Amino acid sequence: MKGAAIVGAHELPPQRTTPGVTSLEMIARAGRAAVLDAGLTPKDIDGLMIGPQVGETPQHAPAALSEYLGLRPRFADIVDLGGASGPGMVWRAAAAIAAGMAETVLCVLGNARDTERVPRSPNRNPIREFDVPYGASGANQAYAMVAQAHMAEFGTTAEQLAQVPVKQRQNAMLNPNAVFHGKEITVDDVLSSPVVMSPLHLLEVVMPCGGGAAVVVTSADRATDLRHDPVHLLGAGEMVTHRALSQAPRLTTSPLAPAIDQAYRMANVRAGDLDFLSIYDCYSIVVAETVEDAGICPKGEAGAWLDEADFSITSQLPINPHGGQLSTGQSDLAGGMGHLVEAVLQLRGDADGRQIDDPELALVTGNGATLSEEVALVLGSSRA
Repeated sequence: MKGAAIVGAHELPPQRTTPGVTSLEMIARAGRAAVLDAGLTPKDIDGLMIGPQVGETPQHAPAALSEYLGLRPRFADIVDLGGASGPGMVWRAAAAIAAGMAETVLCVLGNARDTERVPRSPNRNPIREFDVPYGASGANQAYAMVAQAHMAEFGTTAEQLAQVPVKQRQNAMLNPNAVFHGKEITVDDVLSSPVVMSPLHLLEVVMPCGGGAAVVVTSADRATDLRHDPVHLLGAGEMVTHRALSQAPRLTTSPLAPAIDQAYRMANVRAGDLDFLSIYDCYSIVVAETVEDAGICPKGEAGAWLDEADFSITSQLPINPHGGQLSTGQSDLAGGMGHLVEAVLQLRGDADGRQIDDPELALVTGNGATLSEEVALVLGSSRA
């Protein structure tokens, strides 16, 4: 860890009580002061490590704090080690820097103490001030707005977006573990299904399920002596830009674009080198934007591309060969892990019944909040 050093520090004076102040505000004060102490600006910070609570929201904490501080980290993480969280953050930050995931990481902890029990989530953050009071609450409306924006800017049609669940369902027909295995659908089926939030229909909205998924990671040396051929992490990228949709820099380009670009550069590959995509697909519009942000097709041309694209395992570029979350089901956070598991099975040659012919390179993506917390991985087989 000799390649890392602490260059800024600040502690807020401890107080018995902090009436009228939120934990989010305390964290922001301490973080800002440490950045200033280092002689840096928010633009210099590309990594963020926080504790399990920011006082603002029980989920999407890195996005909430990034938004509050005006940060856009390429690496974000939560450390939950009690009194050891501070030191634990430092070595993780050093590891992230050594891995090329970030250059300058802000590590910050803080909490308020109000004996009058001021609500921990007052309207002092953008999502509660500019979104929720106007009815903009929940994933369905957020992704519907993204779809509307894409249609308005690029002329994308509902028929084109409907191609996503239809073509992924064809892959799910090969996956007996998919919830919708054996239930083929057409574009007309999608467009005639109930409108959940205009312009999104029921069959292009993910179905919540129960379930789980996991992977085991070890060193490259250790991996050579184990049961399966190793699947190598060749590149990684991450970007966080906002929490509230009202604060998104743009609705038709997601933080996946820089995250994928970083993963490509780290792996020394291009979009044309990929053998398949295992990409997050909670809504049809997410797949449309992802193929653009991944350089599979030019920005704004996803609609026409979806009309012609072949997602199947025998195509030049299979997409979500297990059927994706739209057909397999979304087991909460494990739904995203499912894309990683599928990529590993394919690259090992263990995807029984739906195996792609000798794949070597895969792009895997993950998505948090509303195209807010984005991660991209390039994985390679032992032959890559």
